[in-house]
Parts: sequence; C-alpha cells; structure tokens
Amino acid sequence: MNIDRRQVLKGTGGMAVMGLAVAAGVFKPGSAWAQTWNKAAFETKNVADTVKAMGGTAGAVESKDVVISSPDIAENGAVVPFTISSRLPKTESIALLVEKNPNALAASFDIPAGTEAGVTTRVKMGQTSNVTALVKADGKFYYTTKEVKVTIGGCGG
Repeated sequence: MNIDRRQVLKGTGGMAVMGLAVAAGVFKPGSAWAQTWNKAAFETKNVADTVKAMGGTAGAVESKDVVISSPDIAENGAVVPFTISSRLPKTESIALLVEKNPNALAASFDIPAGTEAGVTTRVKMGQTSNVTALVKADGKFYYTTKEVKVTIGGCGG
C-alpha cells in the first residue's frame, strides 16, 4: 500500500466519523472549536484587573476553601505543576495568576455545574513569584496566594 494512499484513507476516515457524529447529534457543527476566550483577561497585569475583565464588579475575597498545591521550589521554571481545588459551592471557574509574568493570567478553566471543582496544569514562570488561584463561585470571586521560588539552572537555591 502506498504511503500517500494511507494518509488519504486516514484523513477521510476521520472526517467520515466526525460527519456521522454531527449527523447523530453528538456534536453540533462548530461546538468543539468555537470556544471563546477572554482576550482582555489574559492581558491583565494584576488580580483586581483580572477580576474586572472576568466580569466581577467587586474585589476578590481571600478564602481558605481555595487550595493551591505546587512545589515550594521549582527546579525548572518552564514547567511548574499546579493543582487548584475549590470547596466553594457553585464554583463556576478557576484561574491561575502569576504575579511576575508579563501577563498575570496564566490559565483559566470553566467548571461545569455538578462537577468536582479542581484542575491540574503546568505553567511557565520566569522568576520567583506569588501565584494566585482565583475562583468564581456563585457570581463572587475568591482567591488564595502562595509564593513559588524558581531556581536558575536547577541549583536548588
């Protein structure tokens, strides 16, 4: 079998499966790719501006029900792992902000109703910084902050 023929069969097979899924009502055309993102929020420089860009009118309130789990010292700032969870009822979204990055908002996740409010991600940090988890729950914003130290070259100091 010719390599070009294999590639054509793979491509048309995937399109055929997607076409069947759309015809069966599993996907609505464009629903998987038409997700909007809040460009203004990703251009903010601090927590207060991010809250405003995400639709909040008042400032965020510090909460012990929002938990950040990450290493205290990151050996490699290019891939710093974070797990954020919220015990607040009716959690709508979770965002991660890195204070000293060029743009504070590093990640934002919408939480569907009725699901466990927790996310895990990795972000890039250029230097030691405060990291803030921002949670929108029942129309209000809550946050918690943690300092994460980034070492240069993995020296551990």
